[in-house]
Amino acid sequence: MVQKEVVYVVSDSVGETAEFVVKAVATQFNGGHVEIRRNSYVDDFEDIEDVILLAIRDHSIIAYTIVVPALKEYLDRRATEEGILAVDLLSPLMNAFVTRFNKQPHHQPGLMRKLDEEYFQKIEAIEFAVKYDDGRDPRGITKADIVLIGVSRTSKTPLSMYLAHQRFKVANVPLVPEVAPPDELFEIPRKNCIGLIISPDKLNEIRKERLKALGLASQANYATFERILEELDHAEKVMKRVGCPVINVSNKAIEETAGLILEVLKKERSF
Repeated sequence: MVQKEVVYVVSDSVGETAEFVVKAVATQFNGGHVEIRRNSYVDDFEDIEDVILLAIRDHSIIAYTIVVPALKEYLDRRATEEGILAVDLLSPLMNAFVTRFNKQPHHQPGLMRKLDEEYFQKIEAIEFAVKYDDGRDPRGITKADIVLIGVSRTSKTPLSMYLAHQRFKVANVPLVPEVAPPDELFEIPRKNCIGLIISPDKLNEIRKERLKALGLASQANYATFERILEELDHAEKVMKRVGCPVINVSNKAIEETAGLILEVLKKERSF
């Protein structure tokens, strides 16, 4: 009976990278004959000794992605002492980075997984912002990290998307005199909500440009001062009832307003 080849994959993190590389190499040798045994989250010398003993027993190779220097040095030394072939999958490329880019590695396990988690959190936050944009579903108000309220054209949607890229789940609700604000708005903690206000002149200017872009008459009720003042008055009353912090977005870039929102919320939530 032919003994099956075994490769021990050792990592101080999950070990997915090492296993993927070993599988890629194994396919060049009819990889079905190679058994990969993963050893994840190796964080002390005893863990390494366990793998060394197994590798001796099975006459196997050790392929590893260990970034903690003390553990790597120990594994290299013990493998040499026992005549085990141990392959470091990261150091050659890390050393190339050091040489070419003149930067030092963090030597911290799990950083790639952390980046992956941050990426998926961002995607989830973006999907949340789209789903609960413009008061589409009031249930999002109670699930959101941040709720933005204000009249039309106070940058609620672009702010929601900008903050979503920073992994915040944001819902936004338009305030219109003819439509009662959702009950959920008055059930959430005031520190979760931000009111956005704007000067009548600036709002008039923005709405006229919006109508122009849509090919509509700039004299439409949407852009008249009378209508704007009515909406702003209604919004102010709602914001006072909610008791939320208020930010004036007149002449502010999205990035600036987003920074103010996070600053205000940090201050509100520190009490």
